[in-house]
This record gives sequence, C-alpha cells and structure tokens, in this order.
Amino acid sequence: MTLLLVTIFFLVVDYYLFQAVITITKDWTSVWKSTVRYGFWVPTALSIAALLWWTFDDPYKYSANFRNWVITGLFAAYFSKLIGILFLFIDDIQRGVRWVIQSFQTKSGTDLPGEAITRSEFLSKTALVATALPLGAMAYGVISGAHDYRIRRVTLNLPNLPKSFDGLRIGQVSDIHSGSFWNKTAVKGGVEMLLKEKADILFFTGDLVNNEASEVKEYLPIFEKLKAPLGVYSVTGNHDYGDYMKWNSLAEKNRNFQNVVNANKQMGYDILMNENRILTQGGDKLAIIGIENWGTKFSKHGILSEAYKGTDEAAVKLLLSHDPTHWDAQVRPDYKDIDVTFSGHTHGFQFGVEIAHIKWSPVQYVYKQWGGLYKEGNQQLYVNRGFGYIGYPGRVGMPPEITIFELKRA
Repeated sequence: MTLLLVTIFFLVVDYYLFQAVITITKDWTSVWKSTVRYGFWVPTALSIAALLWWTFDDPYKYSANFRNWVITGLFAAYFSKLIGILFLFIDDIQRGVRWVIQSFQTKSGTDLPGEAITRSEFLSKTALVATALPLGAMAYGVISGAHDYRIRRVTLNLPNLPKSFDGLRIGQVSDIHSGSFWNKTAVKGGVEMLLKEKADILFFTGDLVNNEASEVKEYLPIFEKLKAPLGVYSVTGNHDYGDYMKWNSLAEKNRNFQNVVNANKQMGYDILMNENRILTQGGDKLAIIGIENWGTKFSKHGILSEAYKGTDEAAVKLLLSHDPTHWDAQVRPDYKDIDVTFSGHTHGFQFGVEIAHIKWSPVQYVYKQWGGLYKEGNQQLYVNRGFGYIGYPGRVGMPPEITIFELKRA
C-alpha cells in the first residue's frame, strides 16, 4: 500500500509539473519538443524503479553510500518539484479567477484583452526555474559543501580556571559518520587542517559510523593521525550503537558496538565510557568527563553520576556528551560545577544560514541548542556542527566544522 501511495504521489507531482513543460515547449520544433517532453519522464521512471528496488530487495545488503545516494536523489528531485508546482498552483488560481471574470464579461458582450506573453507562460517558466534552484543548490552542496571544512575559533572564559591551564587549546570534531564519506582525499585534508592548529588536547564527541564498525576501516589510517600532547579523548554517539539497521541477533549488534569502541582505541583515542580523566599541571587539576550517548530523543546509555565520580578536587570540569539535549536535562540542573559541555549530534541540519547576525537552520525547531556556544549562568555548552554528514551527502550554508577553543581565566 505504501509503495502504491508513494508511486501515485510521484506521478501526480510529475504530471502537474509536466503542464509547465508543455506550455514552455509548445512553440519549439518537433524534435526538441519530443526530446524534452519524453525526457521529462525518464527521472520519473528511475524514481519508481528505485522504489521497487527498495521495497522488494534488501537495500541494507548494499553499501551505506549507495543507499544514501538513492535517498538523496529521490528527496532532492521531489522536494524541488514541490517548490515548482507551488507556482503552477498560483497560475491555476489566477486562471480560474480570469475564467470566472471572462464568463461574466462574455455575457455582457465584452472580452478580456490579449497579452503578448500570457501569465500562465510566465508562471510556467518561473515554476521550472523554482524547481531548478533547490536542485542546483543541493548539487552544489554535494560537490563543494560536503568537505568545505571551516575552523571556528572560540574563547571559553572560565572563572575557576587555574593559572596553569590558562591558554590551553582544545580541538573538537564531532559526527564523523565515516560510512557516508565519498572523498577520502578531502577527508584527509580536513584532518591535516586540525593538526596544523597544534591543539594541546583533542575531543571527538561521537558518531564515528552510521551503523556498522566496518564503515571506518578504510579511514583508520587517516583519523589515527590525530594526536595531541595531552591526549585525544572520545565518546560514543547514538549512531555508534547500530540502532538504525537490522541485525541477525542482539549478540551481533553488541559485537558491532564493541568493534566501534575498539576502533576508537586502535586510533589511539582514549574513549570515555562513563568515566573521567584528571589532568594535572603545576599542582592544578582539570577533569575531562565523558559519557556514552544520552539524549532526550535517542538512546540513554550515559551514566553521568558514574562518570562524575572522583572529580571533586578538579578546579574545572569539562564534559564530553554527544547529544546537546543532555545539557538541559541533567547537566545544568544536577551538576552545576561542570563548566563546559562539548556536544555535536545536530549537524546544523547540514543546511542553514549563518551570515553576520543572522543564524537560522530548520534544526532549531527541533533542538533548542543546535550550533555554537550557549551560556546559562557560569555553565557553557558548545554544539559542534559536525565533521561529516549523513543521509544527504552534502552541506548547504552549514559547512563541516573544526572547532578550536582557548581556555582563559575570566
């Protein structure tokens, strides 16, 4: 039934948009007219073929990238077409109004004057342009935006920061999603950008893979190059648990998760599984606390009470927690001496606008804290917009992020 309904939806959308193609091509030569009109239906046929494949085959037996490209192609095509048919709907409304008016005028013996270019032709052209623009933007986001790594620099002013840690530089990446990458050279370039910053500590805040530990195998030699004098610390994200695919057994799923954990260790990352590490400099202590994924909308594996134990003497406490919803739900109400929480998870929706004082993304209607620095009292949260991507293999207006923090005494 779902297949039938989606197929009907595709056909209705395409038939409606096809009316614009008919209008635009009506005065073309027969060869070009036939080529464009018949060619219009080729993507429709491919889309329906993709639906049949998804329904009657097992898409999970193919690569994650192949599934992503199929989903992206369907979404990009029909989202763009829906934008276009809005203009055709406007056209139909104005044509209906004109028809009603003309009916009354005909009865009174008058007619509507003719036009050199009818509004229906104008709006048909507008509809096709409106269809092409989001499709072009999405294509650009794949070709150019997916690996357009940007370094964001943030100063964290901390009133309790000991003098020995003043000026400490921390690098953060999040949401690698290695199963989505399609340009290994570009990924290597992003890692080299971070290394050139020569941070004292590196944080990775989860989602190494999309579903399976095997996704990161060919990228281990790249990400294991991430080193820092005071260590590389990581935590798990919701995707690392394999919750979004079918497994033959729970034991197989658990083995996959353990392999993700082992991959972190193989790269030399100190993965914090509801635990902490104490850094000591000049007699001063700083705590790095890390929990497994905990989110209000996703899995709750993290146990902050366990991770927090033994940090009482640390003057400053830094928490690695993948999902930013954890901050309002547990950190701020119950652990008021955790100075900064480092998160990711949202990707900034991989789409948005951040120009001057304008900051917008559709993800803000789902997450209160979705990108950048947030402050409440003496506590701070930073949400990294992600190094990789998932689903749509690109980014539009929300480039992949490498964050460099500097700790300063307030």
